[in-house]
Amino acid sequence: MLGCSAFVAIYQAGQNIYELFDKVCVLYKGRQIFWGPAEEGVAYFERMGYMKPPRMTAPEFLTAVTSPSSRQIRPGFEGKVPDSSEEFADYWTNSPEYSRLVDELNEFNSTHNGEETRQRLDYANQQRKQRGNRQKSQFTISYWSQVYYLMLRGFQRTKGNITYTIVYLSSFVTKGFVVGSMYYHIPKSTVGAYSRGGILFYVLLFCSVTSLAEIANSFATRNILTKHKSYSMYHLSAEALQEIITEFPTKFVAVVILALTTYWMPNLKHTAGAFFMYLLFLLTIQQCMSFTFKCIASVCKDGTTAHAIGGLWVLMMCVYTGFVLPLNQMHHWIKWIHYLNPMFYAFYSLMGSEFHRKHMPCYHFIPSGPGYENVSLANQICALSGAVAGQDWVDGDAYLYRAFDFRWHNVWKYWGINVCWTAGFIGLNAFMAEFVKNVEGGGDMLLFKRGCLPDTSNGEDWDGKVASREEMMLALNGPDADLDKIIAEADIFSWKNLDYVIPYDGATRQLLCQIQGYVKPGTMTALMGESGAGKTTLLNTLAQRINFGTITGDMLVNGRPLDGSFARRTGYVQQQDLHMAEYTVRESLRFAADLRQGDNVPQEEKYDYVEKIIDCLGMSKYAEAMVGKIGRGLNVEQRKKLSIATELVAKPSLLLFLDEPTSGLDSESSWSIVQFLRALADSGQAILCTIHQPSATLFEVFDRLLLLKKGGKTVYFGDIGPNSSTMLSYFERNSGVKCGVSENPAEYILNCIGAGATASTNHDWAELWNNSPECAAESATIDQLHRDLPSRPVNNNNGDLDAVFAASYRTQLWVVLKRTYTQFWRSPVYIRAKFLECVSCALFVGLSYVGFDHTVGSAQAAFSSVFMLLLISVAIINQSHVFAYDTRELYEVREKLSNTFHWSCLLLCHTLVEIGWSTICQFLIFICYYWPIRFSGTAENAGFFFFINVLIFPMYYVTYGLAVLYFSPDVPSASMINSNLFAMMLLFCGILNPKKWSPKFWSFLYVASPFTYFVQAFVGPILHNRKLECAYSELFIVDPPEGTQCGAYFSNYIKTNGGYLVNPESESNCHYCPYVMQSDVVLQFGIKWKDHWRDFGIAWIYIFANVGFMLTGYWYFRVYGGNPMSAIKKLFSAKTYKPAKRHEKDNTIFQPQPNDSKIGTVKK
Repeated sequence: MLGCSAFVAIYQAGQNIYELFDKVCVLYKGRQIFWGPAEEGVAYFERMGYMKPPRMTAPEFLTAVTSPSSRQIRPGFEGKVPDSSEEFADYWTNSPEYSRLVDELNEFNSTHNGEETRQRLDYANQQRKQRGNRQKSQFTISYWSQVYYLMLRGFQRTKGNITYTIVYLSSFVTKGFVVGSMYYHIPKSTVGAYSRGGILFYVLLFCSVTSLAEIANSFATRNILTKHKSYSMYHLSAEALQEIITEFPTKFVAVVILALTTYWMPNLKHTAGAFFMYLLFLLTIQQCMSFTFKCIASVCKDGTTAHAIGGLWVLMMCVYTGFVLPLNQMHHWIKWIHYLNPMFYAFYSLMGSEFHRKHMPCYHFIPSGPGYENVSLANQICALSGAVAGQDWVDGDAYLYRAFDFRWHNVWKYWGINVCWTAGFIGLNAFMAEFVKNVEGGGDMLLFKRGCLPDTSNGEDWDGKVASREEMMLALNGPDADLDKIIAEADIFSWKNLDYVIPYDGATRQLLCQIQGYVKPGTMTALMGESGAGKTTLLNTLAQRINFGTITGDMLVNGRPLDGSFARRTGYVQQQDLHMAEYTVRESLRFAADLRQGDNVPQEEKYDYVEKIIDCLGMSKYAEAMVGKIGRGLNVEQRKKLSIATELVAKPSLLLFLDEPTSGLDSESSWSIVQFLRALADSGQAILCTIHQPSATLFEVFDRLLLLKKGGKTVYFGDIGPNSSTMLSYFERNSGVKCGVSENPAEYILNCIGAGATASTNHDWAELWNNSPECAAESATIDQLHRDLPSRPVNNNNGDLDAVFAASYRTQLWVVLKRTYTQFWRSPVYIRAKFLECVSCALFVGLSYVGFDHTVGSAQAAFSSVFMLLLISVAIINQSHVFAYDTRELYEVREKLSNTFHWSCLLLCHTLVEIGWSTICQFLIFICYYWPIRFSGTAENAGFFFFINVLIFPMYYVTYGLAVLYFSPDVPSASMINSNLFAMMLLFCGILNPKKWSPKFWSFLYVASPFTYFVQAFVGPILHNRKLECAYSELFIVDPPEGTQCGAYFSNYIKTNGGYLVNPESESNCHYCPYVMQSDVVLQFGIKWKDHWRDFGIAWIYIFANVGFMLTGYWYFRVYGGNPMSAIKKLFSAKTYKPAKRHEKDNTIFQPQPNDSKIGTVKK
């Protein structure tokens, strides 16, 4: 129909699907053993000597012949049929079917000209392509059409992911008003010069730090984009180019808000030209930084490496912006970096715009104060770089030149350079996007622990044979177990009148309607229905995994309400096979056994049971293999076996839930899994399993069936019977259609109820079931169970039934800690990126500030180097978010719902291990930063700096970073929130704007910012007890009154303000240095050595506060389910849902109640 040839690899195809194909190809261990018409495949292998059971489908039979455990030999052909893949291949090459295939190929090649065929194919492809598209292009539409359609999708994605857009815009709005109000009405005098430079630098820094989130965004969509690339849907460079248009409106609005608030509130130059220049440069630098980090993401293979490079890039740009390290203080051998820095051009241009032709009235003269009231202005100089003696104002251009070595005429040249940088990064991002590799496929590359590679020289398969019924009974129950007694005494799970309603589009929607049933020990119950019928919903509801909407009805164990141990007395095998990638199969199972079996069970016994499960599932060969990820780890079947084994080692005494355990598997693997479940059920386990359109042979393995139709209504619940006879008799009686001898009963019943792809029905099968004698019989059985079972004695073999967790909290903490440490140790990419980040950034800062001496400039440089040291931690935090999020996702999807361990263990253990590795990294930072700059080597100074920087500071930023992640919905949001909070802490730490110069309203944030105390603790020991000697350019030169010596003239001023004179006996050109000790330089920032132990104590307060916030935030947002946006919406909503209990604890629960129609809420 599509005019093309389709070559399809398909798993578990039904007979109807198989009959749609023309040809079939059968492979066996990489060798072709048949190719021919689909209708001849079965006959070929039957003629070979293999037997096809009556209800086995053709594709299932063709798969079975390649499995020694599944194929059946016809009587009389024993020892005559091929057995190995080589023998099958030899049989095929000697068969008439193969000769016919060769003849057809030769005939086709002789009658068709290859070149002519190729030309016709090229012409046909060209006809399908859009006009203007390249002739040899693999894409259907032209490049710019791809950009257009991707642009439309980009706008749709922005609209769909409105949460991130709101967070992004909110960050700019909040930061704009905070910064604008903090620098509110900067004085026009010289005292405001530093603050004007500070706000311009901070705004540029904020734009850069927030752009780091582009790395997380890029990796969040990479898998989808590379998948589309493999389909030849579009160029990835087209996706990169469309982002210019689709992201610009949001960024434009954000930058305009930031520009308005940070320009007019601080009282910057009041001219329209200066403001629009400010806005233009912010837009340019925002776009430039955004595509810079997109480009970094395109170059890197993983997020951790990209964050490491991104952090180093931010640091390089900040150091060589020219504010914290002016041009005249940069070392000549590394000064060239500023030419590569877009922030340098933006900062100098904005400074030029702000200070050009600006006359700043002098705020403080040297000398001045008591005793200098009548001194002539000619004998004073303003205390600011660029001042001229005898002048009561300072020219802005002179200040820029003296302080920053900048000239106004370079402004527009610098803007042009930034435009070129932006265009260059856009082009480089588009170019590198084309080289992003496709998603790695496969899953058959096993990775083993060192020294644990098994011997495969005998040619055995990796996957061993699953255990038989007898072997399973022996492993699970022991040699002397009485199976009949075990089954008779086992608990029975039942449910009745189960409804599930969710709020939907201002109303409600019912997903389950009056469902009832039970699962007895030793039986397998299949849960079936068409897509959307509510199979997984019902399974999650029964497993107590629903935390949204309203559930009514009763779920009981032995006729009693569920207790707190229900989750750990049941196993739940999810459809998604999520496991710790860094653990081996054996370690994963031992971890589950340690935590999901009680502390009263000896560890040796737990591990022996793990080995039994490994043997039963045939996993011995790869028990020491790493779980890994798709492409480098276990394959699909091996992962599914591990999922089942993880639940089995918990010894689920009540029930085992499975959600489509055969999905994604071929027929042979599906048969292997179902046979294992059959053996498990025969040994006494109760099993409830959703399954989607199974083959006849798989379906008949089950004992009972619960069939649902759309709307969550029961269509059938009861026995399947031998050869599906019991079930078929019900459907044949009510439909009037007989099931064929070779027809799949599972497909037959789905067609009966109108659930097939082309099926329809005129019957209301839910109503037919409710009025049927079978339904009445099952209801009577359930009522009988509820009358008889409560009289049973409580089975306390599992310990305290009210205990939520099997293991004690101490055991949980220790076992999770060991796993977390192993996870870090086996993640070399993450650790390598972390070490690379720390060493490169610290060494870069250390070499940039090398040559620490006794001048004012060195004291200021030491102060600013600490600012750079703080910036290193923001990239480390962003790195840790990606790693911690994967662990959080694993816990929330699987381990949390099965009550494996308490959520606080995850948080505390990950924090402890992360602190350990970060402390090692911080030690390397100390070595690469402290000694190259040549700071003080005394034990008092260097020792305290080492103590606070290496041992205390990593505790702070790790706990802070994880606290942000654990309440954030995803990594991009966490990165954005972290960038904003981090920028706030930097803003109020006193470096960019001292506390005494900011409005009193914001004074409390200087006290609240933890970086205030870390800056004081870092800078204090660096400058403590160091004498200061001003360089000549740092001296203030002024003439004393005629006939007066400099010493006499400055005596009162020095007593009041400090400092010293270089030439006290001179009568002209007094050389005054305003500081005596280097620590005096930072006194205006509130940094005092005597406060260093106070800062140490306050740092501990913040560390414990971070831990408390981390635990509280995770509980509220991830456990309790709090949502600030929902709370705001509820204020404007008239409809509310009152909470009510899900299970009533009385003996009349099955009698009609006056409040039966009342809806009870599970969770708001």
